[in-house]
Amino acid sequence: TSECEKYACCPLPPYLEDSGCVIEEDDNGGRPLRDVCFHLLKLYSDRSYELDQLLDPRSVTCDPLDFRLSWHLWEVLRALNYCHLSQQSWGVLNSSYAGQLESEGLWEWAVFVMLHEPDTQ
Repeated sequence: TSECEKYACCPLPPYLEDSGCVIEEDDNGGRPLRDVCFHLLKLYSDRSYELDQLLDPRSVTCDPLDFRLSWHLWEVLRALNYCHLSQQSWGVLNSSYAGQLESEGLWEWAVFVMLHEPDTQ
C-alpha cells in the first residue's frame, strides 16, 4: 500500500504457522525465518537464490539439528543442476546428517551420506 503497511503475514514454517508467533528477524545473521516452500518458490524465480536459507533445518522443523529433509532436498537440487552451495555448507550438511544417522544406530546410512562428501581429502 502507499502507507507501506503489510497486508499479509510472512510465510512461517509449518511448526510456527498456527502459533500466532510473528518472527521478523532470525537470531543468527538477521535473516528472517521462512517456510521451505517459500524458499523453493524464490529459487524457481531466481536460479541464483541463496541455498543456505532453503536448506536450513528450521525452515521445516523446530529441531535445528534435524537434517533429514535438508540433506535429501539438497540431493534433489543437485540432480537438477543447482550447485551454488558452498563446499563448506555442503560439508556441514553431510557431516551433520551423518552424525544424526550414527546417533540413531544407522551407521551404514551414515557411511552412505559421507560418500557424498565433496572433499575427498
